[in-house]
This record gives sequence, C-alpha cells and structure tokens, in this order.
Amino acid sequence: MNIPRLVLAIVVGFVVIFGTDYLIHHVWMAPDYLATQQLWRPESEMTAHFGWMLFAQLLLVFAFVMLWTRWASTARITCAIGYGFLMGVFSGTWAIIMYVVLPMPCAIACKWFIAGIAQCILLGLVTFFVYKPKPSAAVG
Repeated sequence: MNIPRLVLAIVVGFVVIFGTDYLIHHVWMAPDYLATQQLWRPESEMTAHFGWMLFAQLLLVFAFVMLWTRWASTARITCAIGYGFLMGVFSGTWAIIMYVVLPMPCAIACKWFIAGIAQCILLGLVTFFVYKPKPSAAVG
C-alpha cells in the first residue's frame, strides 16, 4: 500500500464528494427541499450539525479508497467505473429506505439514488487516477 498516494486519494476524494454534494443539494435539489421544508431541520440546526456531515463524507471516502486499494495494482479504468457503480448502488439504498420511512416525494429519493451512483462513479475514476500505482509496483 502506498501511504502518500492513499492519503492524497482520500483528500482528493473528499474534495470531490464535498463539491458534488454542494452542486447536488444546494443547486440541483434546492427547489425540492424548499417545497418539502417541513420534513427537514431548520437551517440553523443543520449548520450546528455540519461537522457530522463532514465526518460522514470523510468516512465514506476513507472506506471507498481503502477497499479500492485491495486490487488497484491490477485494475483498469473499466474496473474503476464498475466499482464506483456498485458502491453507488450499495450506498444509495438508504435513499430508497428513507422514501419508505419519511413522507417525502419519490422524486427526492430517486434524485438521491441516481446522484449517489454518479458521485461514486466519479469517485471511482478519481481514485483510479490518483491512487494508480507506479508501473514498477508489484502485482499482487
């Protein structure tokens, strides 16, 4: 395992997740949240809990990258896309569950699910390019 590349992949992955979360939730889905504001915490409470959001994003990226390192030395770009897709489906099931337990529109759950898959595919590609071992790395 290449520790400097691992740390760099986690940092870059965190930036990707944080940035895409902003675009997804504060730009694309803002009208959805405004229309269902009775379901969500007030802005002041969300801000008070923001550290937990950052921690959760970091935890997701850490797990994603650590799992990727298990076969990174032999992986191709198609593996990164497939890995991202499967991790997106795996981690996105919470959106379907939330649709079942919260009285929210199906469109929100669908957007969460689809956006999560897209984010994970992007994270897979970024991880592939950042963590990619040097050509001299041993296969194993």
